[in-house]
Amino acid sequence: MIAPAADLINPWRFQAHPEVWVLVAFVVGAYIYAVRMIGPVVVKNGPVTTRKQRNAFAAAVLFLWLGSDWPVHDLAEEYLYSVHMFQHMALSYFMPPLVLLATPKWMYDAVFGAGRARTIVDWLAKPVVAGVAFNIVVMITHIPALVNQSVSNAPLHYSLHILLVTTALLVWLPICGPDLRRQLKPGGKMIYLFLMSVVPTVPAAWLTFAEGAVYGQYDIAVRVWGLSVTTDQQIAGAIMKTGGSIYLWSIVVFLFFRRFIAGFFADQSYRKSVRPVDDSVLTFKDVTDAFGRVPPAEEPRTKI
Repeated sequence: MIAPAADLINPWRFQAHPEVWVLVAFVVGAYIYAVRMIGPVVVKNGPVTTRKQRNAFAAAVLFLWLGSDWPVHDLAEEYLYSVHMFQHMALSYFMPPLVLLATPKWMYDAVFGAGRARTIVDWLAKPVVAGVAFNIVVMITHIPALVNQSVSNAPLHYSLHILLVTTALLVWLPICGPDLRRQLKPGGKMIYLFLMSVVPTVPAAWLTFAEGAVYGQYDIAVRVWGLSVTTDQQIAGAIMKTGGSIYLWSIVVFLFFRRFIAGFFADQSYRKSVRPVDDSVLTFKDVTDAFGRVPPAEEPRTKI
């Protein structure tokens, strides 16, 4: 049955994406299986997962589904580049840290082990390596010829998304990865996140000030919400520059207050704090008592 012509140009028509449903079901099933079957064997004492980890997993799956299914996927690939940019933000900025926060240390060890695979991941997750790789991928995914080709080429489209998500996970490992030994110190995290917010401003500025249609695939007659192709590009640039920067800088501010301002208000409080007496401090009374317990030295006897 051929769909009516009106439905073919309707940007809000429902389009099924069973591959997305299968992916989401697989991710949820794998996590539940690991928690219920592997976790109790590995974790002898304490809970297998915390409530925070389970909530982070639910949020990560939600971002995965919203960013990959109808209507975001279809609007992003067929009509609006600004929605395409939001999709990339969800898959590279929002979902990866949630995935890592949802992953217990025992699960991370079970996946990568302690052999060559773990060594490779640790090397790729080094801040310089991961940061350079991720930003190269970001720059590549904004090349007009590649974007226009990926919109109509499903294997290329999904390959770029896999590459983007993979490098994004590597970027976030030094920030909130399960292995605390591989995480940066708070000051290093703040500098790292700040630098990550600088590089995307280059393609964002290019999109914001470009004249005409940068991506011909989105220069179509059907305009969603009445947005022109130029306005759509400008919104995409604003999402990439302003939205990404605000998100990363918010994390930087949070880290700053948690690290450097945590004890400030407690120290400035007018309330008298009750501190335990430190018995290790030497007092004058301790000295006199010690001398009192020492017997006097005997005088040497003289020979006659």
